[in-house]
Amino acid sequence: MTTVAAYAAPAAKAPLERTTIERREVREHDVLIDIKFAGICHSDIHQVREGWGEAIFPMVPGHEIAGIVSEVGPGVTRFAVGDRVGVGCMVDSCRECENCKAGREQYCTNGNVMTYNGVGKDGEVTYGGYSEKVVVDENFVLGIPEGIALDEAAPLLCAGITTYSPLKRWNAGPGKKVAVVGLGGLGHMAVKLAHALGAEVTVLSQSLRKKDDGLKLGADHYYATSDPATFEELAGSFDLIVSTVSAPLDFAAYLGLLKTEGALANVGAPEEPVSLNLFALLGGGKSLSGSMIGGIAETQEMLDFCAEHGIGAEIELIAASEVNEAYERVLASDVRYRFVIDTATI
Repeated sequence: MTTVAAYAAPAAKAPLERTTIERREVREHDVLIDIKFAGICHSDIHQVREGWGEAIFPMVPGHEIAGIVSEVGPGVTRFAVGDRVGVGCMVDSCRECENCKAGREQYCTNGNVMTYNGVGKDGEVTYGGYSEKVVVDENFVLGIPEGIALDEAAPLLCAGITTYSPLKRWNAGPGKKVAVVGLGGLGHMAVKLAHALGAEVTVLSQSLRKKDDGLKLGADHYYATSDPATFEELAGSFDLIVSTVSAPLDFAAYLGLLKTEGALANVGAPEEPVSLNLFALLGGGKSLSGSMIGGIAETQEMLDFCAEHGIGAEIELIAASEVNEAYERVLASDVRYRFVIDTATI
């Protein structure tokens, strides 16, 4: 075991504090990664505060990890010391179920192992990226292409793939009209990716406060959802709507913005249930779907796509000691658009 410094929540809703954790020794197919940067995802806050249910403490959050390989196990074939790599939301799966075999490890029917707040096949609790090092099986490590700076790459491991996956699934591209609900950590990546895929992109945000940003990021149009006229003007406009917000929406109103047989893909995860009158779906043969991150192969595809198109996250780099303040600012929507921890400060 190797002792490393980390930032952890000692209990639910408690502030994060500096501590030490144990990382396992490198096994045959393991990769030891010196973590350079770790993104702060809204999911981290939900889990630290047990918004999604009971959690495991102490908790070291962080599933947007970018770093450099410092050691590999004897059986490793995919990576070498010195490689630029990333780790996303999961570090293992059963590898045997139908979904795993199809490259959809995120939907492992036997339950995948989450990067933190999870339990590995060895029975050990997993700890995430707010730390100096991590040991991960090579099959769940991603290669970060040279075309992306490591700090801007870290959020791609969750925010990037979370938005790329539904855009690809619903064929966002030339001739398609895509709306993105919310311009935050997820939303700003959805705009960049949908634009790069060739779609006509509209941002639907509560206000016009970030309109200039949205247009710079690649949006063609920007509307305020607080204005009732928006829903009248845009009725029946979109092939696809990607909702990135974690607050409950009036889904009937947003479904009204879809064309016949259009889809609303939800990647935000509200803590409370939402209600829906099903006639909002039936009337136009519309779909309301969910999407959760992506498989390992699709995540690598996304990283390669981002490198090819010069796409990274818009980030604010912070010291580890600022993490609790950053959490409060995320909740206040006061970040443009993703906090990233410089792990050298841990």
